[in-house]
Amino acid sequence: MENPTPQDPWKTIDKDLQRISVLEQGTMYVSRPLVGMGVALAFMVIVGFAAAAFFDAGHGSAIVVAAAVFGAYMALNIGANDVANNMGPAVGANALTMGGAIVIAAICESAGALLAGGDVVSTISKGIIDPSMIESSQVFIWAMMAALVSSALWVNLATWIGAPVSTTHSVVGGVMGAGIAAAGFTAVNWESMGMIAASWVISPALGGIVAAAFLAFIKSRIIYQEDKISAARRWVPVLIAIMAGVFATYLSIKGLKKIVSVDLVPALIIGLGVAVVTYFASKPYINKKSQGLENRNKSLKILFGLPLVISAALLSFAHGANDVANAVGPLAAIVHTQEFGEIAGKVQIPLWVMIIGAFGISFGLITFGPKLIKMVGSQITKLNPMRAYCVALSAAITVIVASWLGLPVSSTHIAVGGVFGVGFYREWDHARRTRKYAEKHGSGKIVAPEERRRRKLVRRSHFMTIVAAWIITVPAAALLSAVVFLALNGLFNV
Repeated sequence: MENPTPQDPWKTIDKDLQRISVLEQGTMYVSRPLVGMGVALAFMVIVGFAAAAFFDAGHGSAIVVAAAVFGAYMALNIGANDVANNMGPAVGANALTMGGAIVIAAICESAGALLAGGDVVSTISKGIIDPSMIESSQVFIWAMMAALVSSALWVNLATWIGAPVSTTHSVVGGVMGAGIAAAGFTAVNWESMGMIAASWVISPALGGIVAAAFLAFIKSRIIYQEDKISAARRWVPVLIAIMAGVFATYLSIKGLKKIVSVDLVPALIIGLGVAVVTYFASKPYINKKSQGLENRNKSLKILFGLPLVISAALLSFAHGANDVANAVGPLAAIVHTQEFGEIAGKVQIPLWVMIIGAFGISFGLITFGPKLIKMVGSQITKLNPMRAYCVALSAAITVIVASWLGLPVSSTHIAVGGVFGVGFYREWDHARRTRKYAEKHGSGKIVAPEERRRRKLVRRSHFMTIVAAWIITVPAAALLSAVVFLALNGLFNV
């Protein structure tokens, strides 16, 4: 038997160190979700103490503190789920890193909520229930508390399974369920509910059609042209001008409520002016950026990168201005009712309530947002800057059209519908071009059904999961809210 060489003990130590290294990596992987959970819990605790300090109404302060904690929980879930729709396409197209997207979204969402968020919010979320049907202010408080808890729980569950759902629809379902439990089916405004149900179909369909139309335009006018760079110099400034005009109109309508109320026609005039100025400003930028680029599709992605990042930032600002108020609406209603002892159809949103919404969204995005950002950006269909740009444009245009038609639409459904639209258009366009090529060159190659399914550019499993989540959001949140309301009312109103 040979004596062990001097290196043998070192080999043993190396193996032990390797095992320790693997163990450390495993521990870090397992503990990563716990860090996010710890940050979320710490934020909710801080909000509870802050609410106790800001609100002093005797024995009723405990209710406001509890509502503030649940409001913080709701805001965290908005950040984890809703914001992904704005940043997902830019990340999926590699125009932004995950870290860059999170920073931009956190800043723009908070700025939108605090600078341009509405001062007044409907306590009953778009007139879903009649507050005069509620028998007492205490019952109303429990109904709003149930709506807050149930909508937050539902969005949390949707994020966990990887489905981007509408926060607004979750709140609507929560308010409806609590209203039915508190005052019966006659308390619900079924006409408003019918409009919201119609938006389940209209929002994603319209978003998908607009996104597909812009992609078709880009393909025909730029990508399929013989001289792609020359075509890009002609048309990309036009597309950037359309983006600027659309967002100027969108933000005029939705994002400037605190400063001035702008109707649709003046907003369109503002948008047209901004579009003209942007066209002449962006033309020299595109000409300079395109110098020396090769005549291929990869070069075109460079020209769409910065406009895509700007559009994602603007979408986040508009989302913060428009949707945060809806999310903290039940909390604002509880604070008002507890303070004044009356049920109001519309209430002022206290600054500290908006701060909870703004900061909660940021923390939720940072800790839990990457999962849904990856889902929207890369797991539904493959995006590049041109396709992602079409999604961003469709989101803003569809909201403006819906506002003009008076339809209550969901920004979540529009953005994800835009991603679906881009993917399904690419499938159709690929099949059309393949068929034309086969007819021209006489190629009659038969592709097996299994291979055709594998070549689908939109993942059907994700498509079905998301659509199913959209369909059941309102009824699921409503059922959960009714159960929570009956439990709260039974415990505290005996």
